[in-house]
Amino acid sequence: MKEKLKKAKRVVVKVGTSILTSKAGLFSKDEVERISQEILDVLNEGYEVVLVSSGAIGCGMDVVGLKARPKELPALQACAAIGQGKLMKIYEDFFSKKKFHTAQVLLTRDGIQDRERYLNARNTFNALLRMRVLPVVNENDTVATEEIRFGDNDNLSAFVSALVEADLLVILSDVDGFYLKGKTRLDHVKSLGQIDKELRAHLYTNNRAKTTGGMEAKLEAARLAMQSGIPMVIANGREKGVLRKVLAGESVGTWFHASEKKRALRKNWLAFSHTKGDVEVDDGARKALVDRGKSLLPTGIRKVKGAFSLGDAVRIVDARGAEIGRGLANYGAEELEKIRGHRTDEIRKILGYKYYDEVIHRDNFVVMTGE
Repeated sequence: MKEKLKKAKRVVVKVGTSILTSKAGLFSKDEVERISQEILDVLNEGYEVVLVSSGAIGCGMDVVGLKARPKELPALQACAAIGQGKLMKIYEDFFSKKKFHTAQVLLTRDGIQDRERYLNARNTFNALLRMRVLPVVNENDTVATEEIRFGDNDNLSAFVSALVEADLLVILSDVDGFYLKGKTRLDHVKSLGQIDKELRAHLYTNNRAKTTGGMEAKLEAARLAMQSGIPMVIANGREKGVLRKVLAGESVGTWFHASEKKRALRKNWLAFSHTKGDVEVDDGARKALVDRGKSLLPTGIRKVKGAFSLGDAVRIVDARGAEIGRGLANYGAEELEKIRGHRTDEIRKILGYKYYDEVIHRDNFVVMTGE
């Protein structure tokens, strides 16, 4: 891992609400400035940093005197609207005094579903980093609905890491890493299979008044980062000099090792796309897709769920409902319902026309499972 870190240049840092608050649980300008100093230190060493910062909703809650995080979406959006500008002002005031500037980037999942918008967002990030500007990213909570939300900033940070092709994702929380039930910190996670087969059994519920996500969300972020070929570390953001320690390869936090093969940018986009339905396949189709890198043909399809059209992203699942991968459909749901289980030479006879032999071409499919 230390050898890989020597080549790291671009780092995404996710800061959780829990380390931007005081011991009394209130949003704290002092804590924001403390973590800003950590980021400044690595910027001065020549790293490119993208900051995914929570805290806007917590800041807004304190302004209006709310003790518990609202459950209704409009109230959450109102708190975000109140707090986002105040949070950005703290960041800009701090960094501008140190000869750096910040740029606010608000994202929603639907804003980058379109391939062109995805590339535009990527180009914007690259331009900001070339200008030595610190992008400060958050979900656009003010307009997001359940259908277009990332859900939490852990997942958002994994998406941003893939978008900018980061060399490392650092998630800073108020814990030292992932702990097993015996209170032993896990130092390394070396495979995707380890997350499901071992780590999930050690999760526990920890409800907090001002935060979302938790360790389960961090494991999902780790899965997404690892699949994208990006290593990730969960570390304690309250530890002094933690970012420099991480980049030096010191034994801090829990490290999630990246898959050896880095996914192409197009497939990263597809992996994070919002899906419109599920296509259940048999074991033969599963092996063809995952093990042999083949396209999906109608003969291997068992069931079709959802209302999707040609060109929409869909999940490919097995008989247990476990996700195998995601792809762009060459036929709509109604068409697939008619041709599922049939050979490709029967498509024209059944539908009266044929777009493609493949339901999903291998170039438009990304595997979402692995050991």
